[in-house]
Amino acid sequence: MMMHQTIFLKLVLILSSIRGVFALSVVLLLATDASAIAADNLAGLTGGLPALTSTEYGDGSTSYSLSLQVLALMTALTLLPSLVLGMTSFTRIIIVLSILRQAMGTQQTPPNQVLIAIALFLSLFIMAPTFTTVYEDAADPYLNGDISADIALTNASNTMKGFLVKNTRKDDLNMFADMANETGFEKAEDVPLTILLPAFITSELKTAFQIGFLLFLPFLVIDMVIASVLMSLGMMMLSPMLVSLPFKLLLFVLVDGWAMTVGSLVATYTA
Repeated sequence: MMMHQTIFLKLVLILSSIRGVFALSVVLLLATDASAIAADNLAGLTGGLPALTSTEYGDGSTSYSLSLQVLALMTALTLLPSLVLGMTSFTRIIIVLSILRQAMGTQQTPPNQVLIAIALFLSLFIMAPTFTTVYEDAADPYLNGDISADIALTNASNTMKGFLVKNTRKDDLNMFADMANETGFEKAEDVPLTILLPAFITSELKTAFQIGFLLFLPFLVIDMVIASVLMSLGMMMLSPMLVSLPFKLLLFVLVDGWAMTVGSLVATYTA
């Protein structure tokens, strides 16, 4: 009886949550419609909103008002986590560090926040030459008014494509190019991001698991040796993981494991 009541309460909570989300969606939709109607009315009274004005130049470029630029910036910030994961070295580093922690058997040490911080700082270090080139070729000239937004975006995209192509396996790139029926790229700038990004992510996952496998082997050998010794001594009730942990930490410290791991990760990238 208690089980049926519990299931019924869970169903009620789920339905209530769905109804709440639906209601919120309706409110947002109505608010959007109301804002659009108000904007249209205001545009009719004042002859146009200053925030929505755009200026066209003789060379075909278009400059938008500051308010729209801020809106575009806020929209881009929502995509920033995906860009960090998909266009930098963050994915490979965080996976390797997570596998290393699992191999050492230290549970939540270092904690997730520390691993993420290490991955972010290493990603900034690896991507620094690329980001510097993007700033010099795209951001700085655009802020100074020397180039338009379209040219700045093209320059930044070409720089990022160069980094992605250099660090993507050719097999993965050819696989996605064949699936998209697009082949015969002569240079990195010709590869579209719709093909390059999934190929880069796939390549990063493959490389990360290969590095993780190599890191896992020495710690696995220590576990097997400790387990064999405990079995031969008849200490079957004693956990091999508990006994092998100090030996793993000792080995990792003696070989300067953090420097070797971080240095090897950085060396796997071509700027």
